Amino acid sequence: MRALLVVNPAATTTSARTRDVLIHALASEMKLEAVTTEYRGHARDLGRRAADSDDIEMVVALGGDGTVNEVVNGLLHAGPDPDALPRLAVVPGGSTNVFARALGLPNDAVEATGAILDALETGSGRTVGLGIAAGTPDTPDEGVPPRWFTFCAGFGFDAGVVGRVEQQRERGRISTHSLYIRQAARQFLADPHRRSGAITLERPGADPVRDLVLSIVCNTSPWTYLGNRPVYATPAASFDSALDVLGLSRLSTPALARYATQLLTSTPDRGPRGRHVASFHDLTDFTLHSKVSLPFQMDGDHLGLRSSVTFTGVRRALRVIV
Repeated sequence: MRALLVVNPAATTTSARTRDVLIHALASEMKLEAVTTEYRGHARDLGRRAADSDDIEMVVALGGDGTVNEVVNGLLHAGPDPDALPRLAVVPGGSTNVFARALGLPNDAVEATGAILDALETGSGRTVGLGIAAGTPDTPDEGVPPRWFTFCAGFGFDAGVVGRVEQQRERGRISTHSLYIRQAARQFLADPHRRSGAITLERPGADPVRDLVLSIVCNTSPWTYLGNRPVYATPAASFDSALDVLGLSRLSTPALARYATQLLTSTPDRGPRGRHVASFHDLTDFTLHSKVSLPFQMDGDHLGLRSSVTFTGVRRALRVIV
């Protein structure tokens, strides 16, 4: 088997020595070409090259969720082919690694590599659904095409948190869970729409859901992790169904405390609940509109401001080695 290994050298939880060991282990079982990413979007370009190749049978992404997202968008640049789905393996190297962990892979890169090699030997794998989102950017120089996401997207509050974290990382701060928590508190204090939501959810054949303060779109569950603790925003979300949505119509200080507690104590059977909670399961097509421009993120990557985003859940989009 010939495979392309896409390596993010800035992956936060793997050293250069560890990456060399992993490359050697993978190369012992397949004909491997390893390429280190050099710029933002490079992993996407490599994924596209693999998709257009006649002899690359699989792509291995070594990095965090951002690296995986780029590789997936490259592999699926022409859309999924039901008769020849792209094959992807993921070696977690980021700070959270939601996609890999939601697939059941160990969060340790060495252990995950061993699991991938075992899966290749036995022919194990699964087909997963993904989400795709399209929206017109509110700033002309931020134009992006429709983009795939593997585990989540956010419009409004949580995307604002992601944007704040990215700003801190550009200043040299290390991505940690405490950094996210601090930026979430600052986003809450600065958010002018937390008492009166600006977001409307529109679905075919259903009444609009208006005045949402927060909207989280999930392709799987858990939504994220705090250390080793899984957080379930939409517990029923699955790689085998379309998309789930969690919306909150109020985010006052008491409401924030209540829903934060519910998230921290969430389980695979019980997520946020209450009269200000709107939750939807297995949506194939829907749109989130806003009265004002709001932050937008996909798989933890801040994509600027939007006033409208259309989502589609695509079943059977990708073959994953697990």
